[in-house]
Amino acid sequence: MQMRKVIVGTVLILSATAARAAWAEGMVIAALGDSLTQGYGLVQDEGFVPQLQAWLDARGVDAQVINAGVSGDTTAGGLARVAWTLTPDVDAMIVALGGNDLLRGLDPGVSRANLDGILQAAEQADVEVLLVGMDAPGNYGPEYKQAFDSIYPELADSYGTLYAPSFFEGLQMEGDDPASVRAYMQPDGIHPNAEGVALIVETLGQSVLELIAAAQSS
Repeated sequence: MQMRKVIVGTVLILSATAARAAWAEGMVIAALGDSLTQGYGLVQDEGFVPQLQAWLDARGVDAQVINAGVSGDTTAGGLARVAWTLTPDVDAMIVALGGNDLLRGLDPGVSRANLDGILQAAEQADVEVLLVGMDAPGNYGPEYKQAFDSIYPELADSYGTLYAPSFFEGLQMEGDDPASVRAYMQPDGIHPNAEGVALIVETLGQSVLELIAAAQSS
C-alpha cells in the first residue's frame, strides 16, 4: 500500500510538473511565408516575426512566434514544407504566401490548389490558421486579378479560418500620394523597411490576437 501511495504521488507530481511546463511554454504560432515573413533585407530584430513577437510580449501575451518564412518561396514551396512546419507543439499558424506566385505570373488555379493543400494539412493537424491575402497587380489583366484575389477569402470561408485581407494593410496611402507608402519600403519597392514592418504588425497583430483566442478555445 505504501509503495502504491509513493507511485501515485510520483505520478501526480510529474503530471503537475508537465502541466506547469506546458503552461509556461504558452501558445506556439508558426508563421509560414516567404521573404516578407522571413525578414528580407532587415537586421534580425527588425523583421516581421521579431517585431510581432515584441508586439505580443508588450501586451503580456504568452505566445511564441516561429519564423517559418523562406525567401523566394511560392505557395508550392509552402505546401512542400507545411508537414514539417506543423510539429506537435504548434498551436496556430499564420499563412502569408502568394507574392512570389504573382511575381512569376503563375496560374491562379495552381496557387489556389497549393493554399488549399496547406489549409488541409492544418485542418488535419487541428491547428488554427490566419490566412493573409494578397492582391494581384492590374498588369496581368482583370480576369487574372479577379481569379487571384478571390483565392484567399473563398478558401478562408471554405475552411472557416481567420482572414486578413492583405499583409500590407497597415501601409495605407495618404490621399493620392504614393510616396507616403514608399517611405516605408526598402529601395526594391517590394519589401517593407523596419518602420513599415512596425505598421504592418500594428494592424496584423489584431488578427493574430484573434488567432490566439481561437486556438485557445479549440
